[in-house]
Amino acid sequence: MSFVARSEFSAENPARTPSPEPLPASIARHVTIILTVLTLTLFLACNDTTTKNKESMTPIEQLKSILTEQYVSEDEDEYKVELKQGLTDQQIDKLVERLPTGQIPTEIRELLKFASGFEFYGLDEITFDGVGQFGFENFFPNSVQLAGDGFGNFWILDVDKNGNWGNVFYVCHDPAVVVKHSDNLSQFIEHINDFGKNGNISNLDIIHEKVVFDIWQKDNGFIDLDNARQSSDSTLKSFAISLPDNFVVADLRNKPIKSGFAWGKFGPNVDKAKRHETELIWGIEKTEKKGLLSKLFGRK
Repeated sequence: MSFVARSEFSAENPARTPSPEPLPASIARHVTIILTVLTLTLFLACNDTTTKNKESMTPIEQLKSILTEQYVSEDEDEYKVELKQGLTDQQIDKLVERLPTGQIPTEIRELLKFASGFEFYGLDEITFDGVGQFGFENFFPNSVQLAGDGFGNFWILDVDKNGNWGNVFYVCHDPAVVVKHSDNLSQFIEHINDFGKNGNISNLDIIHEKVVFDIWQKDNGFIDLDNARQSSDSTLKSFAISLPDNFVVADLRNKPIKSGFAWGKFGPNVDKAKRHETELIWGIEKTEKKGLLSKLFGRK
């Protein structure tokens, strides 16, 4: 006796798979919530990875990453980054002589050989070789002038006494405010890209158009000298003790971007301003305003 297997599925006898029972409403809601959470987690993880990748980029990597970007000006004209010619080793060595240690970070030398800067709509040219051009040495003894807005305000990079290229600051004269703009040169280049893409909601434009006025009008960024002298922070305390009694202190260590202080709050004469030797701490003379009689008769 033999058996012939009969298939339940054929043209004449199609399989009849019973329809699945619908999930109870409470379970369906839980499944939806779980899927939503997983989707958001995946999105945030990808976004975090992208952010970390950008943060770890060297300046030349960051610059190369925006070369293919297409931007649109206020007049609806399209434009791209236009690189300035790179420097030779001899030109870089000459530049290095103006830096505090006579040395330059390897990644900056690499950048300068690739390009000495670039053209970008809405700003004066961006330059990486403007060592010592800015002045304002009481506040930034060693700096690199990166760009200007055409109205006497500048973006500069602070170089510390050990030759490290650090934070980028926006130095404005009207109002007279200093703002921490970017954590480093790589981030500054990304902030230029952000400005080209997002205009008035970009980090650059918000600082340029809003933050400087907020600092000037609402929060001048200073610490009272007596409070600084009583601080548990030994670095801040020692610096405050070294200052005359008519000074105030500005401390931007470990502060986020958009933090700053009103350097000209007590008048344009800042010849007596002092900068901590190694830290982002400043002391500024708090001059008293004289009344009319004092001015006439020379009373102090």
